[in-house]
Amino acid sequence: MGSREERHRHNQDLVPLAALISRELKMEKMEKTSLRIGSAAQSRKGEDYFLIKTDCQRVPGNPSTSFSVFGLFDGHNGNAAAIFSKDHLLNYVMDAIPRGLGRDEWLQALPRALVAGFVKTDKEFQSKGKTSGTTATFVIIDGLMVTVASVGDSRCVLDAQGCNVSDLTIDHRLEENAEERERVTASGGEVGRLNIFGGPEIGPLRCWPGGLCLSRSIGDMDVGEFIVPIPYVKQVKLSSAGGRLIIASDGIWDSLSSEMAAKSCRGLPAELAARLVVKEALRTRGLKDDTTCVVVDIIPPNNNTPHPSPPPKRFTKLQALLFRKLSSKSSAKLAKKVSDVGIVEQLFEEGSAMLAERLGNDDSSGQNCGVFVCAVCQVDLSPNEGISVHAGSIFSMSSKPWQGPFLCGDCLNKKEAMEGKRPSGVKVV
Repeated sequence: MGSREERHRHNQDLVPLAALISRELKMEKMEKTSLRIGSAAQSRKGEDYFLIKTDCQRVPGNPSTSFSVFGLFDGHNGNAAAIFSKDHLLNYVMDAIPRGLGRDEWLQALPRALVAGFVKTDKEFQSKGKTSGTTATFVIIDGLMVTVASVGDSRCVLDAQGCNVSDLTIDHRLEENAEERERVTASGGEVGRLNIFGGPEIGPLRCWPGGLCLSRSIGDMDVGEFIVPIPYVKQVKLSSAGGRLIIASDGIWDSLSSEMAAKSCRGLPAELAARLVVKEALRTRGLKDDTTCVVVDIIPPNNNTPHPSPPPKRFTKLQALLFRKLSSKSSAKLAKKVSDVGIVEQLFEEGSAMLAERLGNDDSSGQNCGVFVCAVCQVDLSPNEGISVHAGSIFSMSSKPWQGPFLCGDCLNKKEAMEGKRPSGVKVV
């Protein structure tokens, strides 16, 4: 044992549990935001669905752990996949997050859980034998933290105070993504344009069989497993000025660029903004597809950011001279304030279509009290059942086939089918 002085100094270094809890609550209170939400849609095929859920809690019964979820699902070849994803994706993502995590650890676990949730949603839907498919753009907001996962060509756009308009998703369209074209062909798919009776090729690039224009989606089992459900994931922290998210289907983005959509509705409340974006898209292109838009304004507490300025008044020459002298310094201060608070911090970004890369390594070997859990479907596995997600990659210097996370047999088959190593084995009815 150390001396009394050493023990006293050690005790002084300890932080009481109550103080730790108070500190965490204080930090969460500092990031406590309010949301203003608007939505608008015009239907042509009836295959667009969206999810708005603002009452989620990391710890059930604890309002200080609340977060919000938004999803947009643009179905094709029917609406079954879009409806299934809307109803189940959130639960599958939450099931993949370990229990008992603090806020920071929970946010760090989200990207991996989103990958697992997307793959499980795809696997469970395909087990029903239906051929429908859907895009999925899934947004989780916790304070100023925004985490987005997406497959397909629905999009989430951020318009942050003092920053440029930026995409929080990428479009998984074969026409526009050379890297995805290479992956699809390497996995056994064929990419080409529609050719009718030997005539000239027409339309966008598609994946054959099936003729899908997308390289990633949920469902679409009749196309091939190389159309994967593994999402692009991006996580950012907004500045103290907050920001606006525009979540919309390709009925919007085929008509408007991200910047056009954002600028067209600046200064408007969220509900009016969503309506205006849809109206502007229809004015530009007409109703050729389902057209859906959800606008989310993230407003920090005590937000004193000025509203958009009204049109300038006319001044006399003397008034204009005096106004310039008085306002020059205040304008400089305002510009500095906006530049200081307008920084968006990117915390995570990953878009690989390889499941082993996205699930990473688990130093604990996926074991908890002797029980292994499948990293995708979350079923319990006995130690002799679990198969490492890295199995079959023993020639890679970075792979460790003895190390977790682990997969059940069905999810391993799913992984290998997505990589083109074996057929899916799921029958279409």
